[in-house]
Amino acid sequence: MTSGTDTATTASPSGARSRVVLGVGGGIAAYKACEVLRRLAESGHDVTVVPTSAALEFVGAPTWSALSGKPVSSSVWDAVHEVPHVRIGQEADLVVVAPTTADLLAKAAHGIADDLLTNTLLTARCPVVLVPAMHTEMWEHPATVANVATLRARGVLVVEPAVGRLTGKDSGKGRLPEPAEIVELARDVLARGGGPADLAGRHVLVSAGGTREYLDPVRYLGNRSSGLQGWALARAALARGARVTVVAANVALPDPAGADVVRVETTAQLREAVLAAAPQADAVVMAAAPADFRPAEVATAKIKKADDGSAPTVHLVQNPDVLAELSSSRVRPDAVVVGFAAETGDERGGVLDHARAKLARKGCDLLVVNDVSGGAVFGSPDNEAVILGADGRSVPVARGSKARVAHAIWDEVLRTER
Repeated sequence: MTSGTDTATTASPSGARSRVVLGVGGGIAAYKACEVLRRLAESGHDVTVVPTSAALEFVGAPTWSALSGKPVSSSVWDAVHEVPHVRIGQEADLVVVAPTTADLLAKAAHGIADDLLTNTLLTARCPVVLVPAMHTEMWEHPATVANVATLRARGVLVVEPAVGRLTGKDSGKGRLPEPAEIVELARDVLARGGGPADLAGRHVLVSAGGTREYLDPVRYLGNRSSGLQGWALARAALARGARVTVVAANVALPDPAGADVVRVETTAQLREAVLAAAPQADAVVMAAAPADFRPAEVATAKIKKADDGSAPTVHLVQNPDVLAELSSSRVRPDAVVVGFAAETGDERGGVLDHARAKLARKGCDLLVVNDVSGGAVFGSPDNEAVILGADGRSVPVARGSKARVAHAIWDEVLRTER
């Protein structure tokens, strides 16, 4: 089993900078591709932009050329001596098309090659990521649904659109995901070097962030969980072909490109959302940090300071144990349940001693153990962990990006399939 790769890597198998083709379809979201291009280039990738002629109606060739530092064309007839309709796809390490219109999906599914971008899609032997953006009715049309299914069956990563404001007054599913998240997904796919979409056809549920338990309308009890590891898990699963649902507790990050995100605040809300989604999931990874306790009563008005300087007494009650409930209920007996343990050692035992006891107590299949002594891990882009299995195995994951840890976790989930 591999422990994953680091998404900071920008080199292709030849050792040079990764060569990324950024295709741009003819939709209003084409302007957002400028930000995708900028972020890819600033990450050290060699980016070639291939727009459609319709895309050039939204954003002109000079803009793409200025941002990429390369000439831009939509035609197979420019620079014919360099055979661009074959060469660009052959040399690419990754092709990302953002936005991908319904027209482009149809052409890609049926092998139509009538411009430079569709020719590139036919000649590419590297990973291909299509990021659709269109009106909801177009995305839900049976023709588009069939085209997406065809492309996914061929190993193309077709990202689920976001839900939000569309052109004009319309809102719904069909919005282009945020450019930063498109780039993170692209980097994750690149880092795997075209590895298999081994989570294709699976639905995974990830919880992320830290819950809040309100004392009054202003104050709350919370924790330091940022949600970064949960986001890395979602992105890694998406890059490996999974359908992903994220239950996010107070995470100040844009939705991972392609994930369905349910945002919650309290432990009770997290429990409700997780239990609602779990029956449809092949794997549940509880990376969130739910509060163990909540105030017995929540004040309806802001608690004021007392004139005598005394502090109020807060009575706490225990929250439900969501992980233990998931593990014991097992609506789907074949689902893999993964817990997280942020531990510190004490006079009663070390980090792994406490973690093994927690694994037995919670009843999950895997437990990802983080040593958080001194506040390590929280808010950091890096992580290290030990993955404990109910079968007794212990898999250390060396310090690296949280994406690397995420891939190691998914490796162990696949190894643990019930």
